[in-house]
Amino acid sequence: MPPPVQIGTVPISAPTLGKNNYQGFNPRSEVLPKGWNGYNSRELPCDILVEHDVGIKVRDGVTLYCDIYRSPSTGPNEKVPAIVAWSPFGKKFNGLEICKMLVWGIGIPKGTMSGLERFEGPDPAEYVPQGFAVINVDARGAGHSEGSVVIMGTQEAEDGYDVIEALAKMDWCNGNVGLAGNSHLGIVQWFIAALRPPSLKAIAPWEAAGDLYREQFVRGGIWDSGLFDFITEHIIQGFNGLESFAEMYRRGQLQNAYWADKRANIKNINIPTYVVASYSTFVHTMGSIRGYLDVDTPHKWLRWDPYQEWYDLWAVKESRDELAAFFGKFLRGDDNGFEKTPRIRTSLLRFGEKEPIYPIVEEDYPIPRTKYTDLFFNVDGSLSLKAPEETGTVSYESELQGSSNGTVVDCASFTYTFQEQTRLVGLPKVVLYVSCPDHDDMNIYIVIRKLDKDGKVMYALNIPWANAPVDSVAAIDSKDYHNLILYAGPLGMLRASRRHYDLDKSIHPQYPFHTHDRVEKVTPGDIVEMHVGLWAMGIEYEAGESLRVDVSGQYPLFKDYTAVVKAPPVEEKNVGKHIIHVSSEHPSRVILPFV
Repeated sequence: MPPPVQIGTVPISAPTLGKNNYQGFNPRSEVLPKGWNGYNSRELPCDILVEHDVGIKVRDGVTLYCDIYRSPSTGPNEKVPAIVAWSPFGKKFNGLEICKMLVWGIGIPKGTMSGLERFEGPDPAEYVPQGFAVINVDARGAGHSEGSVVIMGTQEAEDGYDVIEALAKMDWCNGNVGLAGNSHLGIVQWFIAALRPPSLKAIAPWEAAGDLYREQFVRGGIWDSGLFDFITEHIIQGFNGLESFAEMYRRGQLQNAYWADKRANIKNINIPTYVVASYSTFVHTMGSIRGYLDVDTPHKWLRWDPYQEWYDLWAVKESRDELAAFFGKFLRGDDNGFEKTPRIRTSLLRFGEKEPIYPIVEEDYPIPRTKYTDLFFNVDGSLSLKAPEETGTVSYESELQGSSNGTVVDCASFTYTFQEQTRLVGLPKVVLYVSCPDHDDMNIYIVIRKLDKDGKVMYALNIPWANAPVDSVAAIDSKDYHNLILYAGPLGMLRASRRHYDLDKSIHPQYPFHTHDRVEKVTPGDIVEMHVGLWAMGIEYEAGESLRVDVSGQYPLFKDYTAVVKAPPVEEKNVGKHIIHVSSEHPSRVILPFV
């Protein structure tokens, strides 16, 4: 069915030969022989039959096109399960192409991928030899698939349902279908699986947001479309339009039927689910957590990847093998012991030049033994276990933009130095008592940073040091600073007028569910209480290292995609000073997950 309201659209580029590996519309079948290396990268370990531009008609009459990769021996007498990779990013736009756009190629070694893998999807060279078919689908409006591009929601879910059921009936398929892939390819799994297509037997959302409003475009009530502006300009190609999130936000900033349709009903999913999460993503962390908590099945796993999501998807053999084992178990019934895989594995980032600690087997997530501890803000910039008795304030200029790379903004900082090795794993939260004498609203950003023993800010590298062209954070050229490569720490953000939350709908008391169904402006000078859930953390501190909470009015991390970022559809700027109140009456504080 179409979205619940009329959708605003923006034009997109038509497919152009050679751009993003587009090869034209040419329905045909061919066998790529063992040893084929058409992209001068990874040789095929076996023959692979490719069926290009296979059309599948969905319930409203629109035809969607896919490429099917399988063994030439498959057919009525040799059936295999299907692994579907679904997105609007072009079914032949591959990992090799995206690596050309990324800093250091995100550390993925040459020869890792065959070029048959779609962007953010599994490589047929990896999974066809293991007895699966891989199907790359051009979602509605992408490439030559008919209609206009829609992103998530009921429409994309119904399209996915229909394609899955059509694939399950093909003579080479054993009737069992799985969904795989990262980011968009992961997010869409929540929506499709919630409709319960009968032939969908397992999903593997590899870092996947679950609510496009709260986790991507309007996180904390603050508009941000930088990543999607980049995707729109450089990746999505089609002959019709693309739904415009900016236009839909201009029409309605609060929760409505449109935005509700962009939040997946994960509790309706009842099939085996393999979830991958990471701390360093700036879109997917909390969707992965909610996904693991909400799916209604005893067959669920959560693995905290210590590296960048694409690196883990393509370059880590253990991760690829585990995904194959998961699908072997639940799409084919393999007696491979996958059910003995620990349900929860976390990781700890150590920052600097130290490699992360991984994997760490845990009982559940959030970790049951967690001791949530309040550290209170003080006017001298310290954090203490007791609220200050005297009333005081700390302020910062909310309008200062900082340096061009976004790493320096005016902020209020509060620091705690550890006297012994300490691990923080789980959900941090900040409670702020704050006022603004000059305006009736505030956009507030909070980041938890790690400092070395000399008080210098540290970063964690999102790939193994062995795959980086430098040997220290200090040696990284400033032009390569990017959130894909460097992780500063957990981030939270909230607009004061959107501070209302519903504890009953929150996945945890440490992560409040903001309803975004009302605007509660702040009378200038009045003190308001704000509960800001930061995204999950997993950080180890050595004795002498410190934790610093930075509170600011501007985005405090690297400003990626600045060349394509569009102006916000609604003006929501800060004005003047923000004043943080600290006292026993107004106990501004951070609540940390000690384990």
